[in-house]
Amino acid sequence: MTQIHPPARLLMGPGPVDADPRVLRAMAAPLVGQFDPFMTDTMTEAMVLWRTVWDTANEQTFLVDGTSRAGIEAALVSLLEPGDRVLVPVFGRFGHLLAEIGARAGADVHTIETEWGTVFDPGQIEDAVRQVRPRLLAVVHGDTSTTMAQPLADLGRIAHEHDALLYVDATATLGGNHFHADEWGIDAATAGLQKCLGGPSGSAPVTLSPAAASAINRRKHVEAGIRTADDVAPHGVPILSNYLDLAQIMDYWGPRRLNHHTEATSMLYAARECARLLVTEGMATAVDRHAQHGAAMLAGVLGLGLEVFGDVGHKMHNVVAVRIPDGVDGDAVRGALLDDFGVEIGTSFGPLHGVVWRIGTMGFNARRDAVLTTLAALEHELRRAGFGAPPGGGVAAALAVYDKAAPMDLLASSYDTVVDEEARL
Repeated sequence: MTQIHPPARLLMGPGPVDADPRVLRAMAAPLVGQFDPFMTDTMTEAMVLWRTVWDTANEQTFLVDGTSRAGIEAALVSLLEPGDRVLVPVFGRFGHLLAEIGARAGADVHTIETEWGTVFDPGQIEDAVRQVRPRLLAVVHGDTSTTMAQPLADLGRIAHEHDALLYVDATATLGGNHFHADEWGIDAATAGLQKCLGGPSGSAPVTLSPAAASAINRRKHVEAGIRTADDVAPHGVPILSNYLDLAQIMDYWGPRRLNHHTEATSMLYAARECARLLVTEGMATAVDRHAQHGAAMLAGVLGLGLEVFGDVGHKMHNVVAVRIPDGVDGDAVRGALLDDFGVEIGTSFGPLHGVVWRIGTMGFNARRDAVLTTLAALEHELRRAGFGAPPGGGVAAALAVYDKAAPMDLLASSYDTVVDEEARL
């Protein structure tokens, strides 16, 4: 076997995407011991940076070692005791995932569903909360299977008025779409680095409100072997995972530095750098960047004569679902894009598998050259497949968005206008 040497790829699917080279360089930094002052200082710095990314003052803002799903499972297994009622509004594959993880944690899971390609009106969720009376309302912010983003601004109020906590899976949205943990009353939220945050999969940022942290700490059972005489007697139902026990992980990241596990040092460096880059750019600017390049990609696929799936008014900035034209072999086009151009796009899951392509513009790949390269390559492969894409139509439509683009701080507010204008080209 030779040294690993991956092929050159432009990852323009729904995630993962190409990591920012600065993040990869940070990962190559030397390791230190887990209680070295440099290590603990780096952990503290990461907490400070991620509070800005999440737009929160939560003390309990840290990382779970593992992919975004590890963060999801850590939150749910730590917040839900067996028998607790949880309500999950499902508008795509990842709502079903929250329901499954809740069931595996022993919760009494209730779901409401809407058609894929749509989202819920807050009133629908409030009606369900009144009926179910859940301990936890668990919501996906952006479901990449459908590309839709569920509005969150009213959900914290709804949950709290009915004595529930609000958990949000922000894996696909954080960094590329507005997210205001404190303003929206979000009690727990988790994400992953591999989409808008510009890093590799393997670290899950988490933030917990004081109410969520208190609920979790009421179940704290410090494991034998590291328990001290100062630890309170075990009480409540133990959290059903040791590795994903957020009560003990909070002590690991806090002043106590509980020896719960060995921190994934290189992933800590990556997560710190992802957050540092976003904070340096400015969160509003990062969201506007995703809005601009997402609008250009949307206009570009329309300029190729393709149809967009779902309610575009509730689409995430960073990914678009495109209906595969009749008579076109979607998997063959994806394979040809990869073979001929090194460009990867995705299909979807369940009822949308083989029906749509999902094209992402996120993280390090939310940039002009990546958008234009993808559109030019897609046009070529569509024409080879027998679809009459207008010559240069995708690139021209995207360039029109860039040429007419408002200043970066105005892009988010003008997004719908830009889309409407380009849809008429």
